[in-house]
Amino acid sequence: MLVIMRDRATQAEIDHVVANLKEAGAEAHLSVGEEKTIIGVIGDRGIIYNLDLEGLPGVEQVIRVLKPYKLVSRDFQPEDTVVAVRGSEVGGGALAAIAGPCSIESEEQMVAAARAVARAGATMLRGGAFKPRTSPYAFQGLGLDGLKLLRAAGDETGLPVVTELLDVRDAEQVAGHADVLQVGARNCQNFMMLEELGRMDVPVLLKRGPSTTIEELLSAAEYILKGGNRAVILCERGIRTFETYTRNTLDLSAVAALKSLTHLPVIVDPSHATGRRDLVSRMCRAGLAAGADGIMVEVHPDPEHARCDGPQSLTTNEFELLMASLDPVVGIEGKSWGSL
Repeated sequence: MLVIMRDRATQAEIDHVVANLKEAGAEAHLSVGEEKTIIGVIGDRGIIYNLDLEGLPGVEQVIRVLKPYKLVSRDFQPEDTVVAVRGSEVGGGALAAIAGPCSIESEEQMVAAARAVARAGATMLRGGAFKPRTSPYAFQGLGLDGLKLLRAAGDETGLPVVTELLDVRDAEQVAGHADVLQVGARNCQNFMMLEELGRMDVPVLLKRGPSTTIEELLSAAEYILKGGNRAVILCERGIRTFETYTRNTLDLSAVAALKSLTHLPVIVDPSHATGRRDLVSRMCRAGLAAGADGIMVEVHPDPEHARCDGPQSLTTNEFELLMASLDPVVGIEGKSWGSL
């Protein structure tokens, strides 16, 4: 349920509504705009629907929300959420360019990639230290040593770092080295992990699962926001279809739909969506044209010898050309790369 307060409702009136909700055993989540305050209510429907909230001072309207997600919806917060990450922003007109290797392989590789993407205009540095691989015999990442290399490369270049959290038990350790915790496609509906991230004060990049519907993705994000963490970035990284030419199918209609359904920033990952280096740049442009708040691409100094996802990784030179090619699209959309 949503409680819409009148324009310029007083703080005392808002506090009175919140007190009534808490007395009924409900949770109250506030979205404060320039003129209106919206209170998202979570609790037993049988109880909260019987509360006479519309009769309270300062209340304009009470809306029953039938969607399984509430806090992530634009009904709750019409304005775009802007996620701030160590000198960079995502959302509300600020675009993210997150780039770096699929997996951290060595200090030399990580530093070379970081310097190259920073030079080309990336706003964040990505790198995988713990890698979920389909085959148990594939390279699983360098673990803690990889995290340290990623952190050092980020510090040298001044870029915030993004890395995947593979196991909820490692959340605190990974958060100690990363600025953004990525929830990979395989963990999109790992509810224990989502609940833990909701209790943490660290931005989260939530990737859509290969068979996850739009509603399921938004419900997954709801778990994080319900815990109190509002710094969530959604990522469309391709869904599984009958097509085999590409690794997955980049769902650009989902980008447009998400931008209308949620206030959270939405980015695209054409590297995992296409699995093909030659398609990444075009799909980056298409993603931004569809309304995405940024891109996430894999960049490797030597993709032919990469230990993970070489065929979909751009060379450092190709990433530089990509960033230059995106400037016209960024200008048309009236946005800018998200450095503060």
